[in-house]
Amino acid sequence: MGMTMTQKILARHAGLDHVVPGQLVEGKLDLVLGNDITTPVAISEFNKAGLTRVFDREKIALVLDHYTPCKDIKAAQLCAQVREFAQKYEITHFYDVGCMGVEHALLPEKGLTAPGECMIGADSHTCTYGAVGMFSTGVGSTDMAAGMATGLAWFRIPAAVKVTLKGKLQPCVSGKDVILHLIGTIGVDGALYKSLEFAGEGVGSLSMDDRFTIANMAIEAGAKNGIFPVDGRTRAYLEGRVTRPWQAVEADPDAEYEREVVIDLDQLQPTVALPHLPSNTRTVDQVAGTHIDQVVIGSCTNGRLEDLRQAAAVLKGRRVAKGVRCIVIPATQQITLDAMAEGLIQTFIQAGCAVSTPTCGPCLGGHMGVLSDGERAISTTNRNFVGRMGPVTSEIILANPAVAAASAVAGCVADPRTL
Repeated sequence: MGMTMTQKILARHAGLDHVVPGQLVEGKLDLVLGNDITTPVAISEFNKAGLTRVFDREKIALVLDHYTPCKDIKAAQLCAQVREFAQKYEITHFYDVGCMGVEHALLPEKGLTAPGECMIGADSHTCTYGAVGMFSTGVGSTDMAAGMATGLAWFRIPAAVKVTLKGKLQPCVSGKDVILHLIGTIGVDGALYKSLEFAGEGVGSLSMDDRFTIANMAIEAGAKNGIFPVDGRTRAYLEGRVTRPWQAVEADPDAEYEREVVIDLDQLQPTVALPHLPSNTRTVDQVAGTHIDQVVIGSCTNGRLEDLRQAAAVLKGRRVAKGVRCIVIPATQQITLDAMAEGLIQTFIQAGCAVSTPTCGPCLGGHMGVLSDGERAISTTNRNFVGRMGPVTSEIILANPAVAAASAVAGCVADPRTL
């Protein structure tokens, strides 16, 4: 039996010719990632184990993005701990305030992720990098500590779900709608510890930002990772970013999948996820008019330049509705500069939005947009669990950037195609 893309990458990094689902392997790592919440725990475990060196200072990335710029004393202490560790071990890829970005947007931008490579990150959305044909998955801080010391990690080879895409996206529909539709179809455990492998002619019509969004939320279906084939669009994105050699993989024609899900992009509608699960999906027209108090446009899911362009196209010449707060957070400093050059930041500010330095803040209820009791937000983030952005009585609706922007203008959930 042939192998999937994920199985091939893990086999290569384990030094094996062939692997099968369920097999345990020890694989070499090309990158280990941590942030300001998870790295301090990893550092404590690293020190507790008596470790005194990292396996490769060039293959560790530490990004202070969740509570930064530091929101309180505890956040400042955590960040100080990471800074000290990065300095002690001369970590090359350390990103602090002023040069950092939301980690899962920053690393591809910096060329740290490449096809055929294998990485772990102490953050569940590390699966984002499957967009460039890489195996990447989230782990706990203890595994991160071991990875930093040894450059190795244990993996159970995942079975796979094939997601075949056909057609192309219609106006005001994006990668966010693809992944919300998929999660709504298979459920939050529909790909539990499996690899979501995307295929079909529809892949070619997706931008890289669409692919990053889709791979990012593979974890919301319970998947171990999500991964796309490498095509001309991938290669164009990597050109000038990744300078080291890399080797893409392709799924074998006889690769085994537990199931196949077919999505017709031509028929896909703007889709939202209602509280309190990403699988609680509706098309936007079904819930238009629902009251909102806040809009968040940003995060590792939808804070990239294309996302900001979509939101700005809706907001240009319009104003955020009275009584609604709209927060826009470009995911990296470079994205901020590019958005400024295109006039997008001016559009947001003129529309009455608050524009922030890069941060994960509101996504996890950290800062820069925490909700109050009973408030409801529509957000381009990736999770709408109970209490995710504020008290347990608050609510989050997940949406694409165009829907979020239209809702900011309308003062309620709105379809951008009707403005």
